[in-house]
Amino acid sequence: MQNLIRPSSSSPSSSAHPLRGVCVATLLFALGCSTVPLCRAAAPASASPSLSKPVTTNPATANPLLTESTLPYQLPPFDKIKDEHFQPALEQGIAEEEKEADAVAKQTEKPTFENTIVALEKSGQLLGRARRIFSNFAGANTNPTIQKIEKEMAPKFSAHSDAIHLNGPLFARIEALYNDRDKSGLDPESKWLLERYYKDFVRAGAKLSEADKTKLRAINSELATLQTTFEQNVLKEKNAGSIVVNDRAELAGLSDNEIAAAAAAAKADGKEGKFVIRLLNTTGQPSLASLQNRALREKIMQASLARNSHGGEWDNKEVVNRTAKLRAERATLLGYANHAAYQLEDQTAHDVPTVNKLLADLAPAAVANAKREGADMQTIIDQEKGGFQLAACDWDFYSEKVRKARYAFDESQLKPYFELNHVITDGVFFAAGKLYGLTFKERKDLPVYLPEVRIWEVTDRDGKPLALFIGDYYARPSKRGGAWMNQYVPQSGLFGTKPVVANHLNIPKPPAGEPTLLTYDEVRTAFHEFGHALHGMFSNVKYPRFSGTSVPRDFVEYPSQVNEMWATWPEILKNYAKHYKTGALMPSELLDKMLAADKFNQGFKTTEYLAATLLDQSWHQLKPEEIPTDTLAFEAEALKKAGVDYPPVPPRYRSTYFSHAFAGGYSAGYYSYLWSEVLDADSVEWFKQHGGLKRENGDHFRETLLSRGGSDDAMKLFRNFTGGDPDVAPLLKRRGLDKTAPAAVPPK
Repeated sequence: MQNLIRPSSSSPSSSAHPLRGVCVATLLFALGCSTVPLCRAAAPASASPSLSKPVTTNPATANPLLTESTLPYQLPPFDKIKDEHFQPALEQGIAEEEKEADAVAKQTEKPTFENTIVALEKSGQLLGRARRIFSNFAGANTNPTIQKIEKEMAPKFSAHSDAIHLNGPLFARIEALYNDRDKSGLDPESKWLLERYYKDFVRAGAKLSEADKTKLRAINSELATLQTTFEQNVLKEKNAGSIVVNDRAELAGLSDNEIAAAAAAAKADGKEGKFVIRLLNTTGQPSLASLQNRALREKIMQASLARNSHGGEWDNKEVVNRTAKLRAERATLLGYANHAAYQLEDQTAHDVPTVNKLLADLAPAAVANAKREGADMQTIIDQEKGGFQLAACDWDFYSEKVRKARYAFDESQLKPYFELNHVITDGVFFAAGKLYGLTFKERKDLPVYLPEVRIWEVTDRDGKPLALFIGDYYARPSKRGGAWMNQYVPQSGLFGTKPVVANHLNIPKPPAGEPTLLTYDEVRTAFHEFGHALHGMFSNVKYPRFSGTSVPRDFVEYPSQVNEMWATWPEILKNYAKHYKTGALMPSELLDKMLAADKFNQGFKTTEYLAATLLDQSWHQLKPEEIPTDTLAFEAEALKKAGVDYPPVPPRYRSTYFSHAFAGGYSAGYYSYLWSEVLDADSVEWFKQHGGLKRENGDHFRETLLSRGGSDDAMKLFRNFTGGDPDVAPLLKRRGLDKTAPAAVPPK
């Protein structure tokens, strides 16, 4: 099982692109899969040594999670699921999967692919189903009960993973098959599955001594609890850190709708008559681009930067230090130099030097670009006799002034043309129809977990049912930040299941009766996340282990980034970019200005992303004895050492609210967005060279790559699609970095 991301547990996929000013969500978060896939990539693993007895049910008190859904596509019966159903189902699922795995291990028959590997693929169906639903609820609509269950189950999931991966007799069967694989006569997908099982078990510690296995179990259990604590602290502080404004005059610069939304948020918090500006999980905050009151901008930025680091019950400084230390200790135990080396071995980048070269090649040019942009803003500040030096709280506000002056273009001019429903149905879906032959029908007869959630049935190019797609687009206090994709039901030929996938965004909900108007970044996010959804919906593999987005983390963002190109493709844009009141098309001159300004502010966007990426690597390239005691001092020194300590451009995430790195599956992997963009930019050139929005191009992308999931080597799939190795030049040109030294590229 997989779920995508930008930005509470683990698994690959995800989210929109951080370099483009959109939120990120990890695939892992949404589903809560472990960094070491459990068998068929079930969930982050672990089970407690003593589990609750299997739950018995009767018709009056039946737990809907204990049985396969009878709804179309096995859609979860959202209207019947209650909080009290989760823990019994999860614990029974753990017990059942351990029993199934133990039965495989204790067989007296000689190991075969069917009685060992396929048997493991078929195991754990209850746990996989319950875990996917629970993890998705925890991300999209949590509450104190669910958060309590998360904390209680985290070490149990960890112990469960270890109970299977550290089962000596079970690994012996897998190893015997692996050693004989070249004479097995297995088909390519089955052979790849066997190789992946062997690698997963070895990386999970299967070859350790019994004493070291005991140490590993303790580390994994504590890490599971720390990761859950970190993510819950981030959400709680984000909600508690909302900025309260007493006087409407202080909100000058915001639109009437934005002010009304702030008033509604205040009312919801019991502060009627005031205004509340809620924080997003990123360092930057949307309101900073419009607010004219510098004191308020400073207050918002300071609150954002200080999150989870100023003491109190939600402080994450010690959580970060302890997590980094335990990860370093685990890496050493498993024979790796550090956690980054352990993580990268299983990615397409393969090793630490390759990632370090990529970042070192790009950082100087990015920071130089950012400083040039900052100088332009300082000029305006001085011309206005502002009397202050550009600070982080000023960047968005003054970059908009530069944009207006340079391109005669105000981003707010775009919003009336980007109404949510038009963007989704006439943009995202329309592009998928043109490129892949898909059609979409909204299913209002199916249950949802909140009234604002929507479901569409997706019909394939041959007229046959393909998947269900769930859209959950609005922000709310019960929802974690960012944007992400996840699966409720993964495609599998083994089980005959069709996919049920979801996209989650965090668009501020307008006042009742008002239209939902998006920023350009939010539009790109919608296209991005749907790229992940297509990856899940087009999956055509036999084994659940390879379904959909079950690919290396530094490859998973690539197909979704490619899908962003259609947001501004003329035929697509003309179909959805219509004024919400008049239906008039976006004027060509406005479109031209938007496209001309597309590279604007790239120094900032690249630098804030690289700063976070370099923090991620700095923490995870440490040895156990090198872990600092002062979290914030280490962060400051790491940024300075990397040459990205430019105060007006702070990291996209600081360590204490960097959920990708400390609560989910992107630890030592946040570079993935940039790495994937090398492949994305190259692939966009391929589409343009082959005629763009054509069915044969979409079919080729689908057949050679999207449908294959993780069933083959990721870079081999890339070459099957493009016909060659990746070229870094298109990325450098896109980012305005084409005058820098050549950057590292994914290996051949």
